[in-house]
Amino acid sequence: MTPSRDISRLLEIMVALRTPRTGCPWDLEQNFGTIAPYTLEEAYEVADAIERDDMVDLCDELGDLLLQVVFHARMAQEQKSFDFGDVVHAVTHKMIRRHPHVFGDAQARAAGEVKGLWDKIKAEEKAERAAKRGRPDDVKGALSGVPVALPALPRAQKLQDKASKVGFDWNDPLAVLAKIREEADEVEEAIASGATIDAQKEVGDLLFAVVNLSRHLQGDADAALRATNKKFERRFAWIEQALEKQGKTPQQSTLQEMDALWDAAKAAERDAAE
Repeated sequence: MTPSRDISRLLEIMVALRTPRTGCPWDLEQNFGTIAPYTLEEAYEVADAIERDDMVDLCDELGDLLLQVVFHARMAQEQKSFDFGDVVHAVTHKMIRRHPHVFGDAQARAAGEVKGLWDKIKAEEKAERAAKRGRPDDVKGALSGVPVALPALPRAQKLQDKASKVGFDWNDPLAVLAKIREEADEVEEAIASGATIDAQKEVGDLLFAVVNLSRHLQGDADAALRATNKKFERRFAWIEQALEKQGKTPQQSTLQEMDALWDAAKAAERDAAE
């Protein structure tokens, strides 16, 4: 079997991998639950390639992510639930339906300019899916539809977005900042009282409020934290290199020495940016 640009070849490969007796033992023993963590991992690797602006890796990682879709679709086909064609049909139908201002007639295109149309169509789709499953009550609640498996920061932001759409929100970022200060005070009080469990709960409230501030500033809390993680890694590497020149390691240095080098790393970055 040779590589191909045609999606049908990838589908054929997955069939071969999942064929009993002649397929791959590892692929054959997988199920939706065991594959789900790999699906999440591949999505993060796509995001990482984008953040690094590495187009070679991005092409490769998108292929790995596509393989996950094909894998799930094949397992679903084996149990006669749906197949890859159904997945493609579902997403093409969804995109056409959600963009009447692009694919509809003149009247639909005019309607497509109405604010909130996307959310209205999504709500209709959700109701239709719930009715198809025989559970119409599934769509109730302004916060419904936010996947539990999402990482905590983006899930917090989505929950806040949904609450905001029904009016449960501040209208001023400074009010959110005041809430952050309030939550930080509550963390301090819990620490002072020795209530470790309560302090952890208050930290959760503090993080939720910080996510809200990022949202009010038209930002993405997860992206902001990723950028800070990268900055921390870069500056700490600077500290390690500076210590190495002194013939020392971080373990052989005091916090005061490393803190001074941290400030030097920040200054070096500022000078380089000017």
